[in-house]
Amino acid sequence: MYFHDVIGQDDLKARLTDTARRGIIPHARLFCGRMGCGTFPLALAYARYLNCSDRTDTDACGKCHSCRQYDALAHPDLHFVFPIVADKKRKRTVCDDYLGEWRAMLTERTYFDLDEWLDRMETAGRQAIIYAEESDQMIRATSLRIYEAQYRVLIVWMPERMHAACANKLLKLIEEPPARTVILMVSDAPDLILGTILSRTQRLDVRPIEADALARALEQRNGLPPDDARRTAHLAHGDLLAAERSMGDDERQCLFLDFFIRIMRNAWKRDVRAMKQTADELAALSREQQRAFLAYCQHLVRENFVRRFRSDDLNYLRPDEAAFSARFSPYVNERNVFDFAAELADAERHIAQNGNAKMIFFDLTLRITVLLKK
Repeated sequence: MYFHDVIGQDDLKARLTDTARRGIIPHARLFCGRMGCGTFPLALAYARYLNCSDRTDTDACGKCHSCRQYDALAHPDLHFVFPIVADKKRKRTVCDDYLGEWRAMLTERTYFDLDEWLDRMETAGRQAIIYAEESDQMIRATSLRIYEAQYRVLIVWMPERMHAACANKLLKLIEEPPARTVILMVSDAPDLILGTILSRTQRLDVRPIEADALARALEQRNGLPPDDARRTAHLAHGDLLAAERSMGDDERQCLFLDFFIRIMRNAWKRDVRAMKQTADELAALSREQQRAFLAYCQHLVRENFVRRFRSDDLNYLRPDEAAFSARFSPYVNERNVFDFAAELADAERHIAQNGNAKMIFFDLTLRITVLLKK
């Protein structure tokens, strides 16, 4: 992964390369944002750039010994920490035991999320964490002599999933970092990270990918026609993974639309029994699907509000969505649109924090009953 492989994010790439050239390198940096926006690719490209022996002003050279080792993800001074599902029967209890699967995934794609990683481990649907045993591995990796790089780099993916004992060891590493050691953390839920870790890291917020850059990437990477790429990029809100999931995923889109319609109708009718049934069905989805559904709801609310202004060039709805919006859009107006967005965003945050999904969706529907009457 090079900076030129990262989609968009030109301002962040310029900032990272500029500070590296000037020797301003914090020993702990936190990349925050949705996984589909490029948090991990930025961290990996930055690690490569730090150790490239012949880097340019904008990227690593791709030819030096360090770059060749990074190409194989086998640099002796590059270490990874990531959530796993321990399998004591097969004696797989630390990240190094899954390093083969990890490298294979990163060789194929560097934009990924937890669900994809769980599939790679063949542990879909199970809870992945960074276990306490990993703390000893981190201490050992950072205490060894640096082999040949200018910096030893430790990349921690999803530190919010660390066991408390492991998080405390990471905190100690950050407070007393070994010489020439850089710790790069990548998180899509920074609020769940230990507060003392947050306060000792330099945070870098990764914004959604610019729509034009994402559309170009969808044309080049996925072969979409320009019009389809533009529409898909708009619907994805700057998230490559969301864009890829939406491509050819008509079944899920129809499911999400059906749930959205049911929530709104149940709220309008104040049908508590139907509200509970719909909440139970939504709670049966995976956490990632629940978050994707709530993001989809935010998109539909926005599109229904824009529809009121009759700006077709700014409206991106599928035919089935447009048919429903013809009747629903009058209920999304200046008096409630911001409250709608806030309630849906809060629900998505609570789901990300592993809240009770049944209660979250039921409570959300109750709140919508009030908003629809505004």
